[in-house]
Amino acid sequence: MDKTNEALLSDLIALAKADDIVTQSEYDLILKLAQTMDISKSEVDLLFENPLPSAVQSSELQRITHFYKLMLLMNVDQEVHEKEITMLRNFGLKMGIRAGVMDQMLLKMEEYDDHIIPSEELMKIFQTYYN
Repeated sequence: MDKTNEALLSDLIALAKADDIVTQSEYDLILKLAQTMDISKSEVDLLFENPLPSAVQSSELQRITHFYKLMLLMNVDQEVHEKEITMLRNFGLKMGIRAGVMDQMLLKMEEYDDHIIPSEELMKIFQTYYN
């Protein structure tokens, strides 16, 4: 198993647990993402019990992608809690994502019924702040 991918899933698990309730939709999304990383359900369940520390992504695209996955997870159950937003911001800061970018993303997600920002809109936000 790739420790970096396990660490990324551990971030998602930590975010899912932030409001003290892991919903079925959050768990299902984590499993779906794990499948794309060739990580089994039993390995995911082990990470729920023994999460790994965060891993810093080397490329900007990887950090943006990971932050986006965290946002998707935060919104998948249609309930956004303050604890989740705080944790999302902390992850973003650790990844070196500018506070202005996070603010724009949190505002932009409110414009969509499902709170999911289309990837092209997400890229526009990042291009505004990183160019």
